[in-house]
Amino acid sequence: MDKQRLIPLIVATALFMENMDSTVIATSLPAIAGDIGTSPLTLKLAITSYLLSLAVFIPASGWTADRFGARLVFSAAIAVFMAGSIGCALSGSVTDFVIARTLQGIGGAMMTPVGRLVLLRTIDKSALVNAMAWVTVPALVGPVIGPPLGGFITTYFSWHWIFLINIPIGLLGIFMAQRFIDPIRSENPERFDLTGMMLAGIGLAGIAFGLSVAGLNLLPWSVVASLVAIGSISMTLYVIHARRTASPVLDFGLLRLPTMRASILGGFLFRLGIGSMPFLLPLLMQIGFGLSPFSSGLVTFGTAAGAMGMKTLAARIIRTFGFRNLMTINAVISSVFLGACALFTVTTPLLLIVIILVVGGFFRSLEFTAINTVAYAEVEPPQMSRATTLVSVNQQLAVSAGVAVGAFCVETTLWARHMTELTADAFAPAFVVVSVISMVSAFLFWRMPDDAGHEISGRKAVEISSRKGAAIAATKVASESTQDARDQRLG
Repeated sequence: MDKQRLIPLIVATALFMENMDSTVIATSLPAIAGDIGTSPLTLKLAITSYLLSLAVFIPASGWTADRFGARLVFSAAIAVFMAGSIGCALSGSVTDFVIARTLQGIGGAMMTPVGRLVLLRTIDKSALVNAMAWVTVPALVGPVIGPPLGGFITTYFSWHWIFLINIPIGLLGIFMAQRFIDPIRSENPERFDLTGMMLAGIGLAGIAFGLSVAGLNLLPWSVVASLVAIGSISMTLYVIHARRTASPVLDFGLLRLPTMRASILGGFLFRLGIGSMPFLLPLLMQIGFGLSPFSSGLVTFGTAAGAMGMKTLAARIIRTFGFRNLMTINAVISSVFLGACALFTVTTPLLLIVIILVVGGFFRSLEFTAINTVAYAEVEPPQMSRATTLVSVNQQLAVSAGVAVGAFCVETTLWARHMTELTADAFAPAFVVVSVISMVSAFLFWRMPDDAGHEISGRKAVEISSRKGAAIAATKVASESTQDARDQRLG
């Protein structure tokens, strides 16, 4: 197999673990919460701690790969993720579980962005859309297998075993990385921005964690406000610091590129809405509709199944319509399907629910492929490590914010309606809110240039070919008209 396909498949091994792990946990959340003596909404801290850990440590990923080599960092990250998985399986309390998930986050913080960096430095831009499809197709097997497999293990065995699935996958990933990935490193790595790393880490952790616990009544409001305030101050200091630093850990200067700006800002809003779905949907199915974890997993299977069906068509669709047109219209379509989840009731046929999830998954996955690819359309090779770092932090913060917003909406609904326990009715407003937030991203995508990303989508070549064809046709028509005129004169 050539490198154009082999490298994406190796990177997909890491994405497989992360995607399957997150969907397994979302499906098994009620069972885990019941076993360790807490509520599903409180156990959201385990999901949040993982996402926060990613956000805090991802800024160091680009420099670490340049300094020590992508192969070594990628392999070590998988090993750390495996250690965290074992810790989750052995957890007997919320504290143990949160610590283990944090360790997983440290591994994931290096694993995915470094893998993406390897991909970007190996694959030519003209083949980037297809390469991203090769990465995401195998990686989506994780979410496809995760819900039914996690539900099956939780229903008929024990939730502790769902984390041990990562061990053989991780060992395979390390073997493939050591054998096939070159030890890519920078000959002159930039000086590590330790001050920026500390300021950005405190800022991201304070803001995201403060907002995530605001709707759970786990901490006094004074503490929550303090966390958000400290995070905001720290991020403000980081922005000031980054302007005076030649090699900041988070290079916001990349936002001057129109495609990167649209991918970051628009992508954040889109992912925020969609990111709440893996949290809200399993709870709706299990607590609201009374389904078992296994049955719930089979229903949510539809989301990933739809995504799998799209990947083989992504490059062709993007080439036909272009990034701007596609991302704008598709963001609205995807958001409508997300909002449709608010209409689900106990009497809604499961077949109809599955159909909506399958079709919605198709459009959401198409949007993610476009967002992930167009971000690097204008990025120069020396800036790739900074670009992958910035994109990865943005993605993880968006998902973390989505979980937080989803939980906050559910809690607010319970409070406003004076409800004492979760029912299916409590989830509808949350789906409406996150759907509207995702839809707003369409405005930011529309502001991209009309030819945004043409050099990687192939649409420019298509347009040139079309113009040449039109010119040839026009020349032929003109020639025939001239000949007709001559014939008439001769006649």
